[in-house]
Amino acid sequence: MLTGEEILEIEKAIHVVPHRQAACIEALKIVQSRRRWISDDSLKDIASFLEMSPAELDSVATFYNLIFRKPVGRHIILVCDSITCWVMGYEKLHAYLQSKLGIRYGETTGDDRFTMLPNPCLGTCDCAPALMIDHDLYRNVTPEQLDEILDRYV
Repeated sequence: MLTGEEILEIEKAIHVVPHRQAACIEALKIVQSRRRWISDDSLKDIASFLEMSPAELDSVATFYNLIFRKPVGRHIILVCDSITCWVMGYEKLHAYLQSKLGIRYGETTGDDRFTMLPNPCLGTCDCAPALMIDHDLYRNVTPEQLDEILDRYV
């Protein structure tokens, strides 16, 4: 069931697009911002509210890599694995994060703090390697910087 706050925000999004269904990505983002992911029940509720079928909305949700269809941690680590980041040290960052956090791509730490995911491009090839945690972009990252960076996220 969508909350009153979610409904109000989705209604605002609907008013700036030509038809209800065009607000589907924004509606998914609104619900995810409060719940961290889009469950099957949430997807059905959003679809109904937008007058879409669950299958139509799921096709949108699964197309976008930042809409999460399974539970994720409080903080999402996106590790850029573009060719530029590979050349500039991606493997060392990835190996350090795997070892430090004890998780692989798509997994969440036992304390629910971090989920780590690959990302094909963070758009900062001139400052590779890069990673993003939540909305914070880190450029020219070295393994030696990772402890300090991770400590910022409780």
